[in-house]
Amino acid sequence: MENESFGFSSELTLDPFVIPPGGKYPIFFLGITVYFFCIFCNLTLLTLIILKRNLHKPMYFILFSLPLNDLIGITAMLPKVLSDIVTETNTVYYPLCVLQAFLLHMYGGGILFILAAMSVDRYAAICMPLRYSSIMTPRVVILIICLVWGLDFVLIVSLFSLQTRNPRCKSVIMNVFCDNPSLLKLTCGSTAVNNIIGLFNTAVMQAICVSVQAFSYVKILITCVFSRRSEAKMKAVNTCVAHMVIFIIFEIVATFTILSHRFKNVSADLQKIMGMLIFLIPPLMNPLVYGLYTSEIRDTLLRVLKGRRRNVN
Repeated sequence: MENESFGFSSELTLDPFVIPPGGKYPIFFLGITVYFFCIFCNLTLLTLIILKRNLHKPMYFILFSLPLNDLIGITAMLPKVLSDIVTETNTVYYPLCVLQAFLLHMYGGGILFILAAMSVDRYAAICMPLRYSSIMTPRVVILIICLVWGLDFVLIVSLFSLQTRNPRCKSVIMNVFCDNPSLLKLTCGSTAVNNIIGLFNTAVMQAICVSVQAFSYVKILITCVFSRRSEAKMKAVNTCVAHMVIFIIFEIVATFTILSHRFKNVSADLQKIMGMLIFLIPPLMNPLVYGLYTSEIRDTLLRVLKGRRRNVN
């Protein structure tokens, strides 16, 4: 353990991937292709919601936060990792490391809160269709969006505010990107309080989001079972399936990532890859899933593409 006390602009070293000779450029080009594909898909979804009046509805205003959150997550992680692979520098200044970790944790909590908010909207639309417009007013929608980002921000700030409790005496981040657990390993003193707050915040996020979604989708399922309108059933099921697929994918990837750090026989590179998947799979899947399952978004995009084709011809 190093005894040096690092200043505000101290430089940290990241633990790089073990890449075979000649492999860094293929990995870089694959990664940059994935990154730009994610950017394109999520920006397309954002643009459609902003520009197309038929998507100016509570459901899509809440959905707007999801691709925005995905862009924050993948941009905070992937460009830095790819840059380090090519340049082989693998260093980062402490303030930038904290900023990256903060954004990545905001992204993780954001997914859970946004999906919970979307499930509430679908519950109101499907279970109380006649009262939907009076329930999901512009004021309520704005309040829900502020609550989603506000709760996420408060929980993550409370976690990172504890970083200043103990002095840093190490300079190596045992990962290819910065996160709160890696930052905690740099400190000299006890991290028990940090761990307790971290577990508490995680428990609060999961408890709120899982219970809200479970309540909403059980109510929706009951409503669909007793509904006599088969068309309404299918529309409701398609919308809810999209939400549930995203939530299940995120939870599965997060669970495998956590488990990979609990078993000693899992290689360090595999742990790093599993950690990166949390910030890669949802940004890749979200716009595709909503494009496939949400008919209004799919039809709007097809109309835009057909209109451009006519203009070209």
